[in-house]
This record gives sequence, structure tokens and C-alpha cells, in this order.
Amino acid sequence: MIRIKRYDRNYSRRKFMQQAAAGFVTTGVLMPLWPEIARSGDISAVYPDELLSIESYTNGRLSNGDVIDADNVDLVKDLLDPIKYIQISQMGRKLTLKATTTDIMKLNPWDYIEATLRHQGQARFDDTGNVVTKKGNPWIGGNPFPDANSAVEIFANATLSWGRHDVSFYAIKEVDLNPKGSVAYKYDACWVEYAPVGRITLDPKPYDPGREDKLRYQSIFWVKPQDIGGTSFLNVWPYDQRQFPDLWGYIPAFKRVRRFPTNQRFEPLIAGNTLYLSDAWAAGDPFMTWGNFKIVGRGPYLAAVSGNWNGQNSNWEHTTHGGKKDQTFWDTEVELVPEVIVVEAEPIKFPRAPVSRKRVWFDARTLSPIGMVTFDRRGQVFKSFDGAYSTYEDGTNKFMDGEHPYWSWTRVHAFDVQTNRMTRLEQVKEVSGGYKTEVNNPDHYNQYLTLSAIRRLGH
Repeated sequence: MIRIKRYDRNYSRRKFMQQAAAGFVTTGVLMPLWPEIARSGDISAVYPDELLSIESYTNGRLSNGDVIDADNVDLVKDLLDPIKYIQISQMGRKLTLKATTTDIMKLNPWDYIEATLRHQGQARFDDTGNVVTKKGNPWIGGNPFPDANSAVEIFANATLSWGRHDVSFYAIKEVDLNPKGSVAYKYDACWVEYAPVGRITLDPKPYDPGREDKLRYQSIFWVKPQDIGGTSFLNVWPYDQRQFPDLWGYIPAFKRVRRFPTNQRFEPLIAGNTLYLSDAWAAGDPFMTWGNFKIVGRGPYLAAVSGNWNGQNSNWEHTTHGGKKDQTFWDTEVELVPEVIVVEAEPIKFPRAPVSRKRVWFDARTLSPIGMVTFDRRGQVFKSFDGAYSTYEDGTNKFMDGEHPYWSWTRVHAFDVQTNRMTRLEQVKEVSGGYKTEVNNPDHYNQYLTLSAIRRLGH
């Protein structure tokens, strides 16, 4: 008996093109996405087989468990950003394929998804361009625009909550590689995020009283090696996205806190690092300091959005491969993301920025940024921000966020394609000094997110 497929291999391609031509942004192919997420929590019915199975997409030429390398990367070139394609075709990077995740609760923090569903339809832009509730108050938590209708709504989602937790404390190991693929620097660092608005877990909700005019407190401090230990920076973000964050830093050699220029967001914070503050979560600046937002593409994409936590390692550390010294790239499992929305933006408030525009791939299911490429002032490909994400469950090993497994990033490649310099980051259980990854601890504001705190850390 011959089985007639209802949707041929190019159905989704035609659908995406028709939606783009008509100006539609509403997500989903066979039906609207978010009503189905609200009904079942699963996206299987929203997309045809060709978008849920790499085997169907490639007509059987690739399957789950296969490895993408230089020999077969052209089969999936249209599913990769240009820098990732260069890394695989020329630098020895490899990606292992896994099955597409259809359970929405595996793709973002559980409480964040629930808040998105609970608050859907309550967000709008006010006269200044900021996101507020229907009553004009600061946002109350979750994605304000889960079924976004414009490129600026997509970027607003990403900017208002980076880690999608009320408080995040990331213990980080960083390795910076020189153009020859050798290790130039190693650092242990801690990155802290605190949300005074849009709170969904910590009491009082949705606002921390007296701080409703702030969007985020964020700090980073280094604990190893000794010559940089105590160096720290603190970003204090106004809720108003027309304003730059206040940037403070403590440099042990000067034994004082100093204020840095507010628009100094396109420079590495430490030696060897390729990552700018502007690159964080692909939305490291207030979204209204960027402009000319436009949607430039829609379709499937390969990304590491689940199953990428190494709980089998006592410190959650990951293995590497590729490059001239076999240590340039994280070993990574990727899957076919059925729909991404590709958005470009230009740094209109940064006249001296080395970047002319950025292109960001957003997972349409969560509108999380899952890939970014920036372009220099000549329009040439410049840098990439390439993360891997996961719920923190691996067999019987779990790291919990309340009643549910923690969801977060697990590791990042920040690669400068013009100099061949790589920064590799991984979120680990613990770094030097006994600092440990932790989620939703309200004490972290006083411990790490004030001027006195970064001065104390420096001592």
C-alpha cells in the first residue's frame, strides 16, 4: 500500500515564503503555535514531518546520531549560520544530531513558560516605545510578546529577561584561544543577574519595591588567575530602554571603584576575551539603542537547544575537539529547530561601534536567541555568539530549580572569524573560591550587585 504524504518536502518552505510576502510573523505552519502550546504543551501538531525530523528533511541522508562534519556539511548548509559553516567546513568542527525536542517545558524555565501563558495579551508599547502592561506598569513576567508581530517585539522579549530567571548566578570557566588554537588565557569567573521587575518566582511579585524603575542588575567578577582576581564590573539597567546602563568597575590595581563610559559596550572586558557586553544573550544593550529592526528570514535551523548538560561530570565540564590543537570547539549535540525567525538590527546609538549590524536567530517556540552573527563596518562577517542550552537533567543526575530541573545555557562559543580567536565559556557547578551556580537566591543582590559588593569582592 502506498502512503501518500499530506505535505511534501517543500510545503513548509512555500508556507514561510507566503507568510513573509504577506508580512505575517505569526508562528507555526500547520496551525498557530501558541494556542497549541497552551492546549498541549507540545509542538508536534504545529509542524510537518520535514521540520520535526532531520531524516525527513534530508530525505534519509542524515539521521539522529549522525555527525555533521566537513564531508557532509553541505547537506545542511541552509540550516547553519555562515560562521558555523566555516567552522565545520574549514576548521574541523563537528556537530552530533539528536531528535527534535517537542515538549515546550524542555526549552525554557518551567515557571517562565507558565508566566508567558498566564500573561499573554497583557503587553503593549507605551508612547516612549517601552514595554508596559495594559495599565501602563512595568512588565509583569514571561515573554511579553510570545507570538510576536514585529522584529522589535522579538528583540524586546530577549532584552527584558536574559536568563529567564528572577536571579541567576553562573559559575563560569573561560578559555581564550589564540589564532594558532593554543590556550592563551584561562579564567574562573562569576556572572550574576537580578530582575527587580517581571519577577515570577521570588516574592514580592512582580516587582521588588522601590526598584520598579530598574530592569536589571548584572555583575561579573573574576576569581582566577590571581593577577586578575577581584576585578569586577556592575551594570545597572534603567527600565527605560532609551537610556544606557550605568557601568561601574573595580580594578584591584587601582583599589577603587570607577565609572566607565555608558556606551563602552564593544570592547573586551579582559585580555584575550572576544566577548563584548553588547553580545550578552545576543541582546546586551537596551533595545532602543539599536534600530532599523527587520525580519530577514524564517525557516528551520540547527541549534543546541536541549540535552546539552554534562551531569555525568562532577563539575559539569564538557569535552572539546577541532581546531589546530583539538580544543577549539565544544562537543555539542544539535537538533532541527522547526522554525526560527531571523532578525537584523543596527547600532543606531553607537556611532563608534565596530559593528554595522547583527543578525540573530530566534527559536520561534520560545523566542530565545539561539545564534548571532555580527558584521563589521564594511559589512563583512565579524563575530558569532553561539550558545548551547538545556534543562539540567542527564539520566539520574538533576540540578533543580524549585520543583523542576533548572534550564539555562551550558556553554558558549564567541568566535572572531577575522582573527581566528575563540573564547569558550561553560557554566560549571563550582569555580575557585567556592562559588557555585545557583538560581533564584534573593540574597545575591546584596552580595554581588551593589557598589559596596564589588569593592568587597575586590579586596
